[in-house]
Amino acid sequence: MDFITFVIVSFCLFFFGLVGIFLNRKNVLLVLMSVELMLLSLNFNFIITSSYIDDRVGQLFAVFVLTVAAAESSIGLALLVSYYRLNGTIALEQITNLKG
Repeated sequence: MDFITFVIVSFCLFFFGLVGIFLNRKNVLLVLMSVELMLLSLNFNFIITSSYIDDRVGQLFAVFVLTVAAAESSIGLALLVSYYRLNGTIALEQITNLKG
């Protein structure tokens, strides 16, 4: 497969994540999963581009983005679990009560 095919696959994954955010605004967990899909498509694009131009910087940057994404998802899930224990729901309509 050539470079353009991989870039199109990466764009399709990013687009599916974007559509997932706009279609599932009521469920926080699905929104977080869509954001993770968008970050993974970005990492896939970094790796494909760095492989195509024969440079390791894109692969190193993808590792850093994966690290930040893992920290973001773990903190987000911990917040969701604690919010669910307090209120019994994770619906986005109810989360507006968090405003200080």
